Amino acid sequence: MIKHARLALPLAVALAGSALASSVAADEVNLYSARHYDSDDALYQAFTEETGIEVNVLEGDSDQLIERIQREGVASPADVMITVDAGRLWRAEQDGIFQGIESDVLAERLPDAMRHPEGKWFGFSQRARAIFYNRDAVDPSQISSYEELTNPEWEGKVCIRSSNNIYNQSLLASLIAHHGAEEAEAWAQGVVDNMARDPEGGDTDQIRGVASGECDLAVANHYYYVRLLHSDDEADREVARQVGILFPNQDGRGTHVNVGGAGVVADAPNRDNAIRFLEFLASDEAQEIFASGNYEFPVVEGIKKDPVLESWGEFKKDDLNISELGENNPEAVRIFDRVGWR
Repeated sequence: MIKHARLALPLAVALAGSALASSVAADEVNLYSARHYDSDDALYQAFTEETGIEVNVLEGDSDQLIERIQREGVASPADVMITVDAGRLWRAEQDGIFQGIESDVLAERLPDAMRHPEGKWFGFSQRARAIFYNRDAVDPSQISSYEELTNPEWEGKVCIRSSNNIYNQSLLASLIAHHGAEEAEAWAQGVVDNMARDPEGGDTDQIRGVASGECDLAVANHYYYVRLLHSDDEADREVARQVGILFPNQDGRGTHVNVGGAGVVADAPNRDNAIRFLEFLASDEAQEIFASGNYEFPVVEGIKKDPVLESWGEFKKDDLNISELGENNPEAVRIFDRVGWR
């Protein structure tokens, strides 16, 4: 059985506290999760079936969860915090949410780039920040890198989310790591100059903008596109058919990837169960659930993926350690502010 609670309104906060406050036992693990995917229930159920450890889940956004853990202090029932994007993991780390752990399983199963240097958090699924193009307006040979989004030919033709979006902050953080802050700022200014519209909406809205002809190019995480392809709505599938996807920088460092990740909370009352849960997330079974449930890329090699992901074949991923994305986040935010990226 999976116990769920959600942080949203004050009433929900109170209910969540009562749902998890007493959940400190040898056969339980308490997850504070900023992932809101129904498919994650399959992960929790599979873990319980394998280990007999019951899973209790408190859902909220990352900032809510961090604030709650800090407020609860050493009395917090939280064992594991789960979130998406290295920037959010880094923020939680900076606020003292995680403890470092050692695990031979995680060291063996996860690539170096997916592990915090001190074992404070780990990446268990990958999200490629891809470029999407209008099939009728763009020959994909015209663009092959993030850097080329600033080319004059794309003036007024690029759709991308706002600067407060963590996915864009991490993309810029990766450019800082590879090129330095000065060149990264020039890139951000170039993208602003080429925007087809002021940033608005989420990743799916950027893809829809390409399909409608409002822009020729967009930047979005790959799985939003796969969701459209798999949608029950024919209109969504038509949007996807009008749009092509390409993975940038294949001749260089590779495509920027971000993570869904987790770490053991500093005062975890069920520490051993928490480590066991993280180790389970690196198992073949859990990796397949990540790949099929939300169309994310597994971090472990050789895992079966959704047929659409399989059809794309292998592509080169940037192997920058994800901790650097967090470390460069503050500078990325400052750059966005300086160039007027709303």
